[in-house]
Amino acid sequence: MSALADSQVSATIPARDLERAKNFYADKLGLKPAEERPDGLRYRCGDGEFLLFESSGEPSGTHTQLGWDVDDLEATVSELRANGVIFEEYDLPGFKTVDGIAEEEGWKGAWFKDSEGNLLAIGEISS
Repeated sequence: MSALADSQVSATIPARDLERAKNFYADKLGLKPAEERPDGLRYRCGDGEFLLFESSGEPSGTHTQLGWDVDDLEATVSELRANGVIFEEYDLPGFKTVDGIAEEEGWKGAWFKDSEGNLLAIGEISS
């Protein structure tokens, strides 16, 4: 077994303006950093974590960079919309959102961009 298989993993998300990103994650998503460093902000969500770091690079915004699994997607989308989050709409062959939510058998998801253009997702697996 690989040492990586039993190790904690975390995502890193670029931010051109770290203070603007910190405000977005606090005001829109209700997240506060668990740790603040000069090079970035560490957030803990459930058993996972991610780091927002200052970067001069451009986010692609074309693929999901971070996602959360939630128990009630509609309630979470409603809460985030009330905070000003704007959800992406997709109409692709075999994949379409309705009011920001895509549904497939056993799964629902919704996507939005943060203040830096990073594409983030929330999803719900139904049993």
